[in-house]
Amino acid sequence: MSFLNEKSWTGKIFSDGWASADGGDAPVIEPATGDEIGRTGNGNAADLARASASAATAQREWAATSFEDRAAILRKAGQLFADHAGELHGWIMRETGALAPKAELETHVAAGECFEAAALTSRPLGSVLPTPAPRMSIARRLPIGVVGVISPFNFPLILSTRSVAPALALGNAVVLKPDPRTAVTGGVIIARVFEEAGLPPGVLHVLPGGAELGQAMVEDPLVRLISFTGSSAVGRSVGEAAARRSKRVLLELGGNNALIVFDDANLELAVSAGAFGSFLHQGQICMTTGRHLVHERIKDDYVEMLAKKAELLPVGNPMTDHVALGPIIDAKQRDRVHSLVTDSVAAGAKLAAGGNYDGLFYRPTVLDNVTTTMPAYAEEVFGPVAPVVGFASVDEAVALASDTDYGLSLGIISNDVMRAVDLAGKIPAGIVHVNDQTVADEPIIPFGGVGASGNGFRVGGEANLDAFTETQWLTIRGDVPTYPF
Repeated sequence: MSFLNEKSWTGKIFSDGWASADGGDAPVIEPATGDEIGRTGNGNAADLARASASAATAQREWAATSFEDRAAILRKAGQLFADHAGELHGWIMRETGALAPKAELETHVAAGECFEAAALTSRPLGSVLPTPAPRMSIARRLPIGVVGVISPFNFPLILSTRSVAPALALGNAVVLKPDPRTAVTGGVIIARVFEEAGLPPGVLHVLPGGAELGQAMVEDPLVRLISFTGSSAVGRSVGEAAARRSKRVLLELGGNNALIVFDDANLELAVSAGAFGSFLHQGQICMTTGRHLVHERIKDDYVEMLAKKAELLPVGNPMTDHVALGPIIDAKQRDRVHSLVTDSVAAGAKLAAGGNYDGLFYRPTVLDNVTTTMPAYAEEVFGPVAPVVGFASVDEAVALASDTDYGLSLGIISNDVMRAVDLAGKIPAGIVHVNDQTVADEPIIPFGGVGASGNGFRVGGEANLDAFTETQWLTIRGDVPTYPF
Protein backbone atom coordinates (compact mmCIF):
# COMPACT_ATOMS: atom_id res chain seq x y z
CA MET A 1 0.00 0.00 0.00
CA SER A 2 1.28 3.46 -0.86
CA PHE A 3 2.01 6.00 1.83
CA LEU A 4 -0.74 8.33 0.66
CA ASN A 5 -3.24 5.44 0.66
CA GLU A 6 -5.59 7.02 -1.85
CA LYS A 7 -8.54 4.89 -0.78
CA SER A 8 -8.56 6.52 2.66
CA TRP A 9 -8.92 10.10 1.44
CA THR A 10 -10.73 9.94 -1.89
CA GLY A 11 -13.72 12.28 -1.66
CA LYS A 12 -12.89 13.12 1.97
CA ILE A 13 -11.69 15.97 4.14
CA PHE A 14 -9.37 15.44 7.14
CA SER A 15 -11.29 16.46 10.25
CA ASP A 16 -11.06 14.08 13.24
CA GLY A 17 -9.98 11.46 10.72
CA TRP A 18 -10.98 11.14 7.08
CA ALA A 19 -14.64 12.07 6.73
CA SER A 20 -17.20 13.02 4.11
CA ALA A 21 -17.75 16.74 3.64
CA ASP A 22 -21.06 18.58 3.73
CA GLY A 23 -19.77 20.36 0.64
CA GLY A 24 -19.43 17.10 -1.29
CA ASP A 25 -16.32 16.34 -3.29
CA ALA A 26 -14.30 17.86 -6.13
CA PRO A 27 -11.97 16.61 -8.87
CA VAL A 28 -8.18 16.87 -8.84
CA ILE A 29 -7.15 17.95 -12.36
CA GLU A 30 -3.73 17.49 -13.94
CA PRO A 31 -3.10 20.76 -15.84
CA ALA A 32 -0.71 19.19 -18.36
CA THR A 33 -3.37 16.75 -19.63
CA GLY A 34 -6.71 17.93 -18.30
CA ASP A 35 -7.22 14.46 -16.80
CA GLU A 36 -8.93 13.86 -13.47
CA ILE A 37 -6.33 12.16 -11.28
CA GLY A 38 -8.27 11.98 -8.02
CA ARG A 39 -11.04 13.46 -5.92
CA THR A 40 -10.94 15.17 -2.55
CA GLY A 41 -13.60 16.41 -0.20
CA ASN A 42 -14.90 19.92 -0.75
CA GLY A 43 -15.44 21.67 2.57
CA ASN A 44 -18.08 24.33 3.25
CA ALA A 45 -19.03 26.63 6.13
CA ALA A 46 -20.70 23.82 8.12
CA ASP A 47 -17.57 21.67 7.82
CA LEU A 48 -15.46 24.62 8.96
CA ALA A 49 -17.62 25.25 12.02
CA ARG A 50 -17.27 21.64 13.16
CA ALA A 51 -13.54 21.65 12.48
CA SER A 52 -12.86 24.86 14.41
CA ALA A 53 -14.87 23.63 17.41
CA SER A 54 -12.98 20.35 17.42
CA ALA A 55 -9.66 22.16 17.01
CA ALA A 56 -10.40 24.53 19.91
CA THR A 57 -11.08 21.57 22.19
CA ALA A 58 -8.06 19.55 21.06
CA GLN A 59 -5.74 22.55 21.26
CA ARG A 60 -5.93 22.84 25.03
CA GLU A 61 -4.57 19.34 25.57
CA TRP A 62 -2.04 19.74 22.77
CA ALA A 63 -0.68 22.95 24.32
CA ALA A 64 -0.24 21.08 27.60
CA THR A 65 1.78 18.35 25.88
CA SER A 66 5.48 18.48 26.76
CA PHE A 67 7.76 20.29 24.35
CA GLU A 68 9.76 17.07 23.92
CA ASP A 69 6.68 15.22 22.68
CA ARG A 70 5.67 18.02 20.31
CA ALA A 71 9.21 18.18 18.95
CA ALA A 72 9.29 14.41 18.41
CA ILE A 73 6.12 14.55 16.29
CA LEU A 74 7.50 17.43 14.20
CA ARG A 75 10.78 15.58 13.66
CA LYS A 76 8.92 12.44 12.60
CA ALA A 77 6.81 14.50 10.20
CA GLY A 78 9.95 15.92 8.63
CA GLN A 79 11.41 12.44 8.23
CA LEU A 80 8.21 11.18 6.62
CA PHE A 81 8.46 13.90 3.97
CA ALA A 82 12.00 12.69 3.24
CA ASP A 83 11.24 8.97 3.41
CA HIS A 84 8.28 9.14 1.01
CA ALA A 85 9.61 11.88 -1.27
CA GLY A 86 9.63 9.65 -4.33
CA GLU A 87 5.89 8.99 -4.12
CA LEU A 88 5.10 12.59 -3.25
CA HIS A 89 7.08 13.96 -6.20
CA GLY A 90 4.72 12.33 -8.67
CA TRP A 91 1.71 14.03 -7.13
CA ILE A 92 3.47 17.40 -6.99
CA MET A 93 4.48 17.19 -10.63
CA ARG A 94 1.07 16.09 -11.89
CA GLU A 95 -1.06 18.39 -9.76
CA THR A 96 1.02 21.59 -9.94
CA GLY A 97 2.60 21.17 -13.38
CA ALA A 98 6.04 21.14 -11.78
CA LEU A 99 9.35 19.86 -13.06
CA ALA A 100 11.08 17.15 -11.02
CA PRO A 101 13.61 19.55 -9.42
CA LYS A 102 10.75 21.77 -8.21
CA ALA A 103 8.99 18.73 -6.73
CA GLU A 104 12.21 17.69 -5.02
CA LEU A 105 12.60 21.21 -3.62
CA GLU A 106 9.08 21.11 -2.17
CA THR A 107 9.62 17.90 -0.19
CA HIS A 108 13.09 18.99 0.91
CA VAL A 109 11.90 22.37 2.20
CA ALA A 110 8.75 20.88 3.78
CA ALA A 111 10.95 18.47 5.71
CA GLY A 112 13.21 21.36 6.73
CA GLU A 113 10.24 23.39 7.91
CA CYS A 114 9.25 20.53 10.23
CA PHE A 115 12.78 20.08 11.58
CA GLU A 116 13.11 23.82 12.22
CA ALA A 117 9.67 23.86 13.85
CA ALA A 118 10.72 21.02 16.15
CA ALA A 119 13.59 23.23 17.33
CA LEU A 120 11.13 26.04 18.13
CA THR A 121 9.56 24.00 20.92
CA SER A 122 12.64 24.41 23.13
CA ARG A 123 13.29 28.09 22.41
CA PRO A 124 12.98 30.47 25.38
CA LEU A 125 9.33 31.50 25.60
CA GLY A 126 9.68 34.63 27.67
CA SER A 127 11.88 37.11 29.52
CA VAL A 128 12.11 38.60 32.99
CA LEU A 129 11.53 42.36 32.90
CA PRO A 130 12.85 45.01 35.25
CA THR A 131 10.17 46.58 37.45
CA PRO A 132 10.15 49.25 40.19
CA ALA A 133 7.58 47.25 42.17
CA PRO A 134 8.43 44.46 44.66
CA ARG A 135 7.31 41.69 42.30
CA MET A 136 8.52 39.51 39.48
CA SER A 137 7.61 40.83 36.03
CA ILE A 138 7.59 38.41 33.10
CA ALA A 139 6.72 38.62 29.40
CA ARG A 140 5.85 35.13 28.20
CA ARG A 141 4.67 33.59 24.94
CA LEU A 142 1.49 31.53 24.84
CA PRO A 143 -0.21 29.65 22.00
CA ILE A 144 -2.77 31.67 20.08
CA GLY A 145 -5.31 28.85 19.97
CA VAL A 146 -6.71 27.88 16.58
CA VAL A 147 -4.71 29.07 13.56
CA GLY A 148 -6.36 29.20 10.13
CA VAL A 149 -4.02 28.66 7.18
CA ILE A 150 -5.04 29.54 3.60
CA SER A 151 -2.42 28.45 1.07
CA PRO A 152 -1.97 28.96 -2.71
CA PHE A 153 -1.49 26.67 -5.72
CA ASN A 154 2.04 27.47 -6.85
CA PHE A 155 4.25 25.92 -4.12
CA PRO A 156 1.44 24.35 -2.09
CA LEU A 157 3.44 21.88 -0.02
CA ILE A 158 6.00 24.44 1.10
CA LEU A 159 3.56 27.30 1.59
CA SER A 160 1.15 25.20 3.64
CA THR A 161 3.83 23.53 5.77
CA ARG A 162 5.58 26.87 6.39
CA SER A 163 2.64 27.93 8.58
CA VAL A 164 1.26 24.56 9.72
CA ALA A 165 4.49 23.21 11.21
CA PRO A 166 5.53 26.17 13.42
CA ALA A 167 1.93 26.79 14.51
CA LEU A 168 1.66 23.18 15.71
CA ALA A 169 5.11 23.23 17.30
CA LEU A 170 4.16 26.22 19.45
CA GLY A 171 1.03 24.55 20.84
CA ASN A 172 -1.66 25.74 18.43
CA ALA A 173 -4.27 23.72 16.57
CA VAL A 174 -4.57 24.34 12.82
CA VAL A 175 -7.34 24.41 10.24
CA LEU A 176 -5.78 24.34 6.77
CA LYS A 177 -7.60 25.35 3.58
CA PRO A 178 -5.42 24.50 0.58
CA ASP A 179 -6.19 25.92 -2.84
CA PRO A 180 -8.78 23.57 -4.42
CA ARG A 181 -6.59 23.30 -7.54
CA THR A 182 -3.79 21.70 -5.49
CA ALA A 183 -5.74 20.06 -2.68
CA VAL A 184 -3.58 16.93 -2.59
CA THR A 185 -0.17 18.60 -2.62
CA GLY A 186 -1.23 21.47 -0.36
CA GLY A 187 -3.46 19.47 1.98
CA VAL A 188 -3.84 15.70 1.72
CA ILE A 189 -0.09 15.06 1.82
CA ILE A 190 0.27 17.17 4.96
CA ALA A 191 -2.69 15.48 6.64
CA ARG A 192 -1.22 12.04 5.91
CA VAL A 193 2.23 13.05 7.15
CA PHE A 194 0.97 14.34 10.49
CA GLU A 195 -1.50 11.49 10.85
CA GLU A 196 1.37 9.01 10.44
CA ALA A 197 3.63 11.10 12.70
CA GLY A 198 1.20 10.61 15.61
CA LEU A 199 -0.38 14.05 15.90
CA PRO A 200 -3.43 13.69 18.20
CA PRO A 201 -6.86 13.76 16.54
CA GLY A 202 -8.46 17.19 16.24
CA VAL A 203 -5.22 19.18 16.32
CA LEU A 204 -4.98 19.46 12.52
CA HIS A 205 -7.91 19.74 10.11
CA VAL A 206 -7.50 19.89 6.32
CA LEU A 207 -10.47 21.22 4.35
CA PRO A 208 -10.03 21.93 0.64
CA GLY A 209 -12.61 24.37 -0.65
CA GLY A 210 -13.32 27.64 -2.37
CA ALA A 211 -14.01 31.24 -1.42
CA GLU A 212 -17.03 30.38 0.76
CA LEU A 213 -14.86 28.22 2.99
CA GLY A 214 -12.17 30.88 3.22
CA GLN A 215 -14.74 33.49 4.20
CA ALA A 216 -16.15 31.18 6.88
CA MET A 217 -12.65 30.68 8.28
CA VAL A 218 -12.02 34.42 8.52
CA GLU A 219 -15.39 34.97 10.20
CA ASP A 220 -15.21 32.04 12.64
CA PRO A 221 -14.71 33.39 16.20
CA LEU A 222 -12.74 30.30 17.26
CA VAL A 223 -10.07 30.88 14.60
CA ARG A 224 -7.91 33.55 16.20
CA LEU A 225 -5.22 33.98 13.54
CA ILE A 226 -5.34 33.77 9.75
CA SER A 227 -2.12 33.00 7.87
CA PHE A 228 -2.87 33.81 4.22
CA THR A 229 -0.58 33.37 1.23
CA GLY A 230 -1.91 34.51 -2.14
CA SER A 231 -2.66 37.50 -4.32
CA SER A 232 -2.56 41.03 -2.99
CA ALA A 233 -6.19 41.69 -3.99
CA VAL A 234 -7.56 38.70 -2.09
CA GLY A 235 -5.16 39.31 0.78
CA ARG A 236 -6.50 42.83 1.26
CA SER A 237 -10.04 41.43 1.46
CA VAL A 238 -8.94 38.86 4.02
CA GLY A 239 -7.16 41.54 6.03
CA GLU A 240 -10.19 43.84 6.00
CA ALA A 241 -12.56 41.07 7.08
CA ALA A 242 -10.19 39.95 9.84
CA ALA A 243 -9.73 43.51 11.10
CA ARG A 244 -13.50 43.92 11.51
CA ARG A 245 -13.35 40.99 13.92
CA SER A 246 -10.19 42.18 15.71
CA LYS A 247 -8.45 39.08 14.39
CA ARG A 248 -4.75 38.81 13.71
CA VAL A 249 -3.74 38.14 10.11
CA LEU A 250 -0.40 37.27 8.53
CA LEU A 251 -0.37 38.26 4.85
CA GLU A 252 2.24 36.98 2.39
CA LEU A 253 1.14 38.46 -0.90
CA GLY A 254 2.35 39.09 -4.43
CA GLY A 255 5.36 40.78 -5.90
CA ASN A 256 6.55 42.53 -9.05
CA ASN A 257 10.21 42.04 -8.36
CA ALA A 258 13.04 43.87 -10.07
CA LEU A 259 16.40 42.53 -11.19
CA ILE A 260 18.91 45.38 -11.65
CA VAL A 261 21.79 44.54 -14.00
CA PHE A 262 24.70 46.99 -14.18
CA ASP A 263 26.99 47.34 -17.16
CA ASP A 264 29.96 45.85 -15.27
CA ALA A 265 28.15 42.51 -14.87
CA ASN A 266 29.17 39.28 -16.56
CA LEU A 267 26.48 39.39 -19.25
CA GLU A 268 26.23 35.63 -19.81
CA LEU A 269 25.78 34.92 -16.11
CA ALA A 270 23.35 37.82 -15.69
CA VAL A 271 21.15 36.56 -18.56
CA SER A 272 21.16 33.05 -17.13
CA ALA A 273 20.12 34.40 -13.73
CA GLY A 274 17.44 36.58 -15.28
CA ALA A 275 15.99 33.68 -17.27
CA PHE A 276 15.86 31.47 -14.20
CA GLY A 277 14.22 34.23 -12.15
CA SER A 278 11.49 34.83 -14.76
CA PHE A 279 10.81 31.35 -16.13
CA LEU A 280 11.19 28.99 -13.14
CA HIS A 281 7.89 27.14 -12.59
CA GLN A 282 6.38 29.10 -15.47
CA GLY A 283 6.83 32.36 -13.53
CA GLN A 284 4.18 31.30 -11.02
CA ILE A 285 6.14 32.43 -7.95
CA CYS A 286 5.62 35.50 -5.79
CA MET A 287 9.40 36.14 -5.99
CA THR A 288 9.57 35.81 -9.81
CA THR A 289 11.70 38.38 -11.61
CA GLY A 290 8.94 40.49 -13.14
CA ARG A 291 11.00 43.53 -14.22
CA HIS A 292 14.48 43.41 -15.77
CA LEU A 293 16.18 46.78 -15.28
CA VAL A 294 19.34 46.73 -17.39
CA HIS A 295 21.93 49.44 -17.93
CA GLU A 296 21.39 51.05 -21.33
CA ARG A 297 24.94 50.23 -22.49
CA ILE A 298 24.22 46.50 -22.36
CA LYS A 299 20.42 46.37 -22.66
CA ASP A 300 20.23 45.43 -26.34
CA ASP A 301 22.72 42.60 -25.91
CA TYR A 302 20.89 41.44 -22.78
CA VAL A 303 17.55 41.34 -24.63
CA GLU A 304 19.05 39.47 -27.57
CA MET A 305 20.73 36.85 -25.35
CA LEU A 306 17.67 36.46 -23.11
CA ALA A 307 15.40 36.00 -26.14
CA LYS A 308 17.69 33.35 -27.63
CA LYS A 309 17.71 31.49 -24.33
CA ALA A 310 13.91 31.72 -24.08
CA GLU A 311 13.49 30.33 -27.61
CA LEU A 312 15.61 27.30 -26.74
CA LEU A 313 13.75 26.37 -23.56
CA PRO A 314 11.45 23.36 -24.17
CA VAL A 315 7.89 23.54 -22.84
CA GLY A 316 5.68 20.50 -22.23
CA ASN A 317 4.41 17.84 -19.85
CA PRO A 318 7.04 17.31 -17.11
CA MET A 319 5.78 13.75 -16.51
CA THR A 320 6.47 12.60 -20.07
CA ASP A 321 8.95 15.03 -21.66
CA HIS A 322 12.34 16.53 -20.83
CA VAL A 323 11.27 20.17 -20.49
CA ALA A 324 12.26 23.43 -18.82
CA LEU A 325 8.71 24.75 -18.33
CA GLY A 326 5.48 22.92 -17.62
CA PRO A 327 1.87 24.11 -17.87
CA ILE A 328 0.19 27.17 -16.41
CA ILE A 329 -2.13 26.07 -13.59
CA ASP A 330 -5.40 26.62 -15.51
CA ALA A 331 -6.97 28.38 -18.50
CA LYS A 332 -8.07 31.41 -16.51
CA GLN A 333 -4.52 32.14 -15.40
CA ARG A 334 -3.13 31.46 -18.90
CA ASP A 335 -5.60 33.88 -20.42
CA ARG A 336 -4.66 36.56 -17.90
CA VAL A 337 -0.97 36.14 -18.72
CA HIS A 338 -1.64 36.31 -22.45
CA SER A 339 -3.85 39.37 -22.08
CA LEU A 340 -1.09 41.25 -20.23
CA VAL A 341 1.37 40.34 -22.98
CA THR A 342 -0.90 41.22 -25.92
CA ASP A 343 -2.05 44.48 -24.31
CA SER A 344 1.59 45.48 -23.82
CA VAL A 345 2.44 44.64 -27.43
CA ALA A 346 -0.56 46.65 -28.58
CA ALA A 347 0.80 49.57 -26.52
CA GLY A 348 4.14 49.39 -28.36
CA ALA A 349 6.22 46.69 -26.70
CA LYS A 350 8.32 44.49 -28.99
CA LEU A 351 7.90 40.73 -28.72
CA ALA A 352 11.51 39.50 -28.68
CA ALA A 353 10.52 35.90 -27.88
CA GLY A 354 7.44 33.87 -27.03
CA GLY A 355 4.04 35.46 -26.60
CA ASN A 356 2.13 32.35 -27.70
CA TYR A 357 0.85 29.11 -26.21
CA ASP A 358 -0.46 25.64 -26.91
CA GLY A 359 -3.13 24.59 -24.44
CA LEU A 360 -1.81 25.54 -21.01
CA PHE A 361 1.80 25.53 -22.22
CA TYR A 362 2.87 29.17 -22.47
CA ARG A 363 6.15 29.94 -24.20
CA PRO A 364 8.77 31.88 -22.18
CA THR A 365 8.34 35.45 -23.31
CA VAL A 366 10.72 38.42 -23.56
CA LEU A 367 9.45 41.97 -24.14
CA ASP A 368 11.59 44.90 -25.36
CA ASN A 369 10.71 48.57 -25.95
CA VAL A 370 8.78 48.44 -22.70
CA THR A 371 7.50 51.50 -20.85
CA THR A 372 6.67 51.55 -17.17
CA THR A 373 2.94 51.95 -17.80
CA MET A 374 2.57 48.79 -19.87
CA PRO A 375 0.52 46.05 -18.14
CA ALA A 376 3.20 43.31 -18.36
CA TYR A 377 5.63 45.64 -16.55
CA ALA A 378 3.34 47.46 -14.13
CA GLU A 379 1.36 44.42 -12.91
CA GLU A 380 2.30 41.09 -11.35
CA VAL A 381 2.01 38.69 -14.31
CA PHE A 382 2.43 35.33 -12.54
CA GLY A 383 3.56 33.80 -15.81
CA PRO A 384 6.82 33.29 -17.79
CA VAL A 385 7.20 36.88 -19.00
CA ALA A 386 10.35 39.02 -18.85
CA PRO A 387 9.88 42.74 -19.65
CA VAL A 388 13.18 44.61 -20.07
CA VAL A 389 13.66 48.33 -19.39
CA GLY A 390 16.91 50.30 -19.65
CA PHE A 391 18.38 52.78 -17.19
CA ALA A 392 21.20 55.32 -17.49
CA SER A 393 22.25 56.01 -13.89
CA VAL A 394 22.20 54.59 -10.40
CA ASP A 395 19.55 57.09 -9.37
CA GLU A 396 17.34 56.06 -12.28
CA ALA A 397 17.74 52.39 -11.37
CA VAL A 398 16.69 53.15 -7.79
CA ALA A 399 13.69 55.14 -8.99
CA LEU A 400 12.56 52.43 -11.40
CA ALA A 401 12.95 49.63 -8.88
CA SER A 402 11.10 51.61 -6.21
CA ASP A 403 8.23 52.63 -8.50
CA THR A 404 5.82 49.86 -7.52
CA ASP A 405 3.29 49.13 -4.80
CA TYR A 406 5.04 45.81 -4.15
CA GLY A 407 8.13 45.23 -2.04
CA LEU A 408 8.98 41.54 -1.81
CA SER A 409 12.25 40.58 -3.51
CA LEU A 410 15.05 42.42 -5.33
CA GLY A 411 18.12 41.23 -7.21
CA ILE A 412 21.15 43.40 -7.99
CA ILE A 413 23.93 42.17 -10.29
CA SER A 414 27.16 44.17 -10.30
CA ASN A 415 30.89 43.67 -9.82
CA ASP A 416 30.76 46.64 -7.44
CA VAL A 417 29.36 44.72 -4.48
CA MET A 418 29.41 47.63 -2.06
CA ARG A 419 27.40 49.76 -4.51
CA ALA A 420 24.86 46.96 -4.66
CA VAL A 421 24.70 46.71 -0.87
CA ASP A 422 24.17 50.46 -0.67
CA LEU A 423 21.27 50.19 -3.14
CA ALA A 424 19.72 47.40 -1.06
CA GLY A 425 19.00 49.96 1.66
CA LYS A 426 17.41 52.46 -0.74
CA ILE A 427 14.79 50.26 -2.43
CA PRO A 428 11.82 48.99 -0.37
CA ALA A 429 12.03 45.19 -0.28
CA GLY A 430 11.78 42.48 2.36
CA ILE A 431 14.40 40.38 0.54
CA VAL A 432 17.48 41.49 -1.41
CA HIS A 433 19.99 39.29 -3.25
CA VAL A 434 23.29 40.77 -4.41
CA ASN A 435 24.66 39.05 -7.51
CA ASP A 436 21.69 36.74 -7.78
CA GLN A 437 18.16 36.69 -9.17
CA THR A 438 15.05 37.22 -7.07
CA VAL A 439 13.81 33.68 -6.26
CA ALA A 440 15.13 32.01 -3.09
CA ASP A 441 13.76 30.69 0.19
CA GLU A 442 15.04 28.77 3.23
CA PRO A 443 13.21 27.53 6.34
CA ILE A 444 15.28 29.64 8.75
CA ILE A 445 15.00 33.06 7.08
CA PRO A 446 12.56 35.84 8.09
CA PHE A 447 10.39 35.74 4.94
CA GLY A 448 8.04 38.57 4.03
CA GLY A 449 7.61 41.79 2.11
CA VAL A 450 6.48 45.38 2.43
CA GLY A 451 3.78 47.45 0.76
CA ALA A 452 1.37 45.38 -1.32
CA SER A 453 3.56 42.32 -0.71
CA GLY A 454 2.59 41.89 2.94
CA ASN A 455 1.49 43.51 6.17
CA GLY A 456 4.85 43.58 7.91
CA PHE A 457 4.95 40.13 9.45
CA ARG A 458 7.76 37.63 8.89
CA VAL A 459 7.67 33.83 9.04
CA GLY A 460 10.58 31.43 9.25
CA GLY A 461 13.10 30.59 11.95
CA GLU A 462 12.97 32.83 15.02
CA ALA A 463 10.34 35.03 13.37
CA ASN A 464 7.83 32.21 13.85
CA LEU A 465 7.90 32.86 17.60
CA ASP A 466 6.28 36.25 17.03
CA ALA A 467 4.04 35.04 14.22
CA PHE A 468 2.38 32.12 16.01
CA THR A 469 2.22 33.12 19.70
CA GLU A 470 0.60 35.75 21.88
CA THR A 471 2.65 37.69 24.43
CA GLN A 472 1.30 37.88 27.98
CA TRP A 473 2.61 40.13 30.77
CA LEU A 474 2.62 38.22 34.05
CA THR A 475 3.50 39.65 37.49
CA ILE A 476 3.99 37.64 40.66
CA ARG A 477 4.01 38.92 44.27
CA GLY A 478 4.64 37.07 47.48
CA ASP A 479 1.88 39.00 49.29
CA VAL A 480 -1.08 41.16 48.30
CA PRO A 481 -0.11 44.83 48.59
CA THR A 482 -2.04 47.37 50.64
CA TYR A 483 -4.06 49.90 48.61
CA PRO A 484 -5.62 53.21 49.80
CA PHE A 485 -9.22 52.06 49.18
